[in-house]
Amino acid sequence: MKITKLTTYIVPPRWLFLKVETDEGIVGWGEPVVEGRALTVQAAVHELEDYIVGKDPFLIEDHWNVMYRGGFYRGGAVHMSAISGIDQALWDIKGKALGQPVHSLLGGQVRDKIKVYSWIGGDRPADVANNARDVVAHGFKAIKLNGCEEMQIVDSYDKVEKAVQTIAAIREAVGPYIGIGVDFHGRVHKPMAKVLAKELDPYKLMFIEEPVLSENKDALRDIVNHTSTPIALGERLYSRWDFKQVLSDGFVDIIQPDLSHAGGITECRKIAAMAEAYDVALAPHCPLGPIALAACLQVDAVSYNAFIQEQSLGIHYNKSNDILDYISNKEVFEYADGFVSIPQGPGLGIEVDEAYVIERAKEGHRWRNPIWRHEDGSFAEW
Repeated sequence: MKITKLTTYIVPPRWLFLKVETDEGIVGWGEPVVEGRALTVQAAVHELEDYIVGKDPFLIEDHWNVMYRGGFYRGGAVHMSAISGIDQALWDIKGKALGQPVHSLLGGQVRDKIKVYSWIGGDRPADVANNARDVVAHGFKAIKLNGCEEMQIVDSYDKVEKAVQTIAAIREAVGPYIGIGVDFHGRVHKPMAKVLAKELDPYKLMFIEEPVLSENKDALRDIVNHTSTPIALGERLYSRWDFKQVLSDGFVDIIQPDLSHAGGITECRKIAAMAEAYDVALAPHCPLGPIALAACLQVDAVSYNAFIQEQSLGIHYNKSNDILDYISNKEVFEYADGFVSIPQGPGLGIEVDEAYVIERAKEGHRWRNPIWRHEDGSFAEW
């Protein structure tokens, strides 16, 4: 079998899909995208196409090494996302050719299902208690929201109190046993992250996510001394080498590699195994589309330390399309009692509705994240 063609589709609301074809008619799908940089990643995918076309799709490990190491300059969001989508598609092809789900080829599943969490609220948390109740009423056992608005490196306590009031309202609304993840989204710097982490401790959070930007991860040494809440981080780390220092420092309790950013199934499987050796949990980042989610579930299936999976159904970014729109076997992501079953179909286990993908690609998108500014006019992290 040989790879014959790579086709990319930029589709709403903010995704990039990849179709990899072979001379035996078996097709694989991947989701290579950086949110807000879809066109750039699309170009990177087609640069890698020069090497991939004509190759045996089964030699995934070798292709990964060449795509990563063969261009001399390596790593970063765009390059690794392009590799991620191609890697996902190659695993999809291999599974379909052998009539096996990807997790079977990775050693076999260690779980039948995995807990999922649902996003509530929007970019600026307010009036989220009712949204939280609705999500719990639909069976979810865990939720996540952005924990604060823009916050300067040292800010006023009214910002802290507003964040605490929001979390307090949610905890009261959903009761003591629903998991609450609070995403600082890298909006907070070390001086205020210490304050917020301490103030939120009484609400028994599932985790605090990205309390500081990944490039400031050395600040975690101080933050962990102010809270007993687990610390999660990793959506803006792109390889096992990026995660190496995080794991060896010992200040992170949960890692969140993104299977569309961090080298796909091949690399994230290795990152998960590294984390297990440090007794660190796995909760893959996935506010993206159905192909990315299907890839995450393959790694969740074989990773002992996986405990929860992010998913984007109904997320505030999905205004024009949602994850079920692009697949024919919508039942594969049927959530029950706060869990989703591990897909059992061949490859990634999803059937992409190619006709609908082509139709929506005619509209495409140019999604960009908001640009925020502080009251003094300086740039604010979104």
